[in-house]
Amino acid sequence: MQRNLTMMTDYYELTMGNGYFAKKLGNETAVFDMFYRPNLEHSFCIVAGIEQLVEYITNLHFEQDDIDFLRKTKEMSEEFLTYLADFKFTGNVYAVEEGAIVFPFEPIVIVEAPIIEAQIVESALLNIVNFQTLIATKSQRVCRAANGSGVLEFGLRRAQGPDAAIYGARAAVIGGCVSTSNTICAQMFDLVPKGTHAHSWVMTFEDEIDSFRAYADLYPNNCLLLVDTYDTLRSGVPNAIKVFDEMKSRGLHPVGIRLDSGDLAYLSKKARTMLDNAGHADTKIFASGDLDEYVISSLISQGAKIDIYGVGTKLITSNDTPSLGGVYKMSAVYKDGKYIPKMKISDNPIKMTNPCKKTFYRLIDKATGKAIADLITLYDEVIDTSKPLVITSPTERWKKLTLDNFDAIPMMTRIIDNGKLIVDLPTVKQIKSKVQDNLNMFWEEYTRNVRPEYYKVDLSDALYDIKQELINQHIRGQE
Repeated sequence: MQRNLTMMTDYYELTMGNGYFAKKLGNETAVFDMFYRPNLEHSFCIVAGIEQLVEYITNLHFEQDDIDFLRKTKEMSEEFLTYLADFKFTGNVYAVEEGAIVFPFEPIVIVEAPIIEAQIVESALLNIVNFQTLIATKSQRVCRAANGSGVLEFGLRRAQGPDAAIYGARAAVIGGCVSTSNTICAQMFDLVPKGTHAHSWVMTFEDEIDSFRAYADLYPNNCLLLVDTYDTLRSGVPNAIKVFDEMKSRGLHPVGIRLDSGDLAYLSKKARTMLDNAGHADTKIFASGDLDEYVISSLISQGAKIDIYGVGTKLITSNDTPSLGGVYKMSAVYKDGKYIPKMKISDNPIKMTNPCKKTFYRLIDKATGKAIADLITLYDEVIDTSKPLVITSPTERWKKLTLDNFDAIPMMTRIIDNGKLIVDLPTVKQIKSKVQDNLNMFWEEYTRNVRPEYYKVDLSDALYDIKQELINQHIRGQE
């Protein structure tokens, strides 16, 4: 779906663009990194949204209405507005693949472009990648808690607007959900939508069992009955069993029942016993109702007999962590044939950035196939895996680790070259299939939901030295 989102930017990106243009800096090439800062809830994130970012960047252009609107602000020069009339993105974009696992401070997207272009894309880039990465990560946490049981995304009615519903559902499927109830999302991304009926269906009929029979008649191959409209154990489940008996007598195979309220652990165990005793051990129990990874973990610990979880509000809004905290910072400018490193220096250490045009590698133990650490390096550094490599903590320099039997997997790829897409983008199904492979590269202690172990992300010696020199230059300048 192509949409022109060029004006979806913070106004100061345009005022800076006008300033760069006025000061004849517009053709200077700058390098910006998008990364996220540590979050107490997430030890790692699953990258999502790269496809939508590509669509946005490759379709950048200002319509005449946009130019007219900016002219009304009386803050843009006519020369700059003329420049915007022919504006398009001509730079390069590097990114990790969708579905990849990333950690704090690692570059997720790198933009290298004339500074006006690199500046204008900041706001939308953060909006797109932050949100989908957040929801994909939340989805993975929920699916991990489900411990092999299916999770269905159905947060459409609680999402913060249509785009959040559509692209949040996309990200949720990438993160591990089996599908979504969001029909337009399923249509756009070649997914199979899932859903049954609401309480209103049951209440439309004179009797609950009549509603069940009508639904079974209409959908004999996908009969999942909502059993808690009136009384789950005295009415809903017994009536469902009667309808299932009738279906099986005709050679049909009912799917199961859905619980949407009450004590789900207790009700699911009672319902399972009733279904099994009635000869319907092959039917499934679907549960919904304000679920998240913590509730699901509790239900499992109580022995709940739930086969499929429907998760809506707390997934699509990432209820406990409503923002990722991704940022977009300049790391270098290109002048006279070389990159000049830039960094933000702050009294708050977490807000200090890593300078230089960079990339990063995932270091894999050949003996186990598991990730040992990640190493952020200069973009042109080569890691020689034929000899030992010593990695050092960027903050606690006494912590060192020597690797001598490892592979170094490059994590970033150039996806846009001179404004043109140069790679084939994977489908949602392909991305989803890669997520578990990526997770399998890590030991469980790094990916568990509760109090995960710290995973090492270090800087190469060359990058660390440049960073320290910039800090020292700043200190000397203050003396």
